[in-house]
Amino acid sequence: MLDTSSWTTRLTATSVPAAVVLIRFYLGVIFVCEGIQKFLYPEQLGTGRFDKARIPAAGFFAHLDAVFEIGCGALILAGLLTRVAVIPMIVNMAGALLITKLPILWSDAPLFSSGSGWWDFIHESRTDLAMLCGSVFLLSVGAGAWSLDARLRTASSTARAPSP
Repeated sequence: MLDTSSWTTRLTATSVPAAVVLIRFYLGVIFVCEGIQKFLYPEQLGTGRFDKARIPAAGFFAHLDAVFEIGCGALILAGLLTRVAVIPMIVNMAGALLITKLPILWSDAPLFSSGSGWWDFIHESRTDLAMLCGSVFLLSVGAGAWSLDARLRTASSTARAPSP
């Protein structure tokens, strides 16, 4: 039988300082805003962009991506199930880098020439790389002291504590 108390404890465990809220705020706001923009500007950021990247079923995947960005971004902002929420966002950012940014390296220009190849890749992927690194960071350390994860853990510890 699965011991849910230890599973949830490990899932919400966080012993890092409250300052992690800054990383959560940055990631959460950007994910939520990007998800909303996929609905507001479908040709530029949603279905049209997915279609241009030759992603099959572009309409379906653009909407799915938007819903995940909004939902996971909100969970990250709240610090609720943070480790679970960042996993799809890590996949999302890895996909964005592989599908839309990596082809920049395959341009006809020499790898380290100015204005092409490597430098274009780094420039165009800066936000995706920052979002990927921030998500991996939260996966490894948790949501921090100012989070619902920390409150849930404290509440569950208090509930399990023996009464005198």
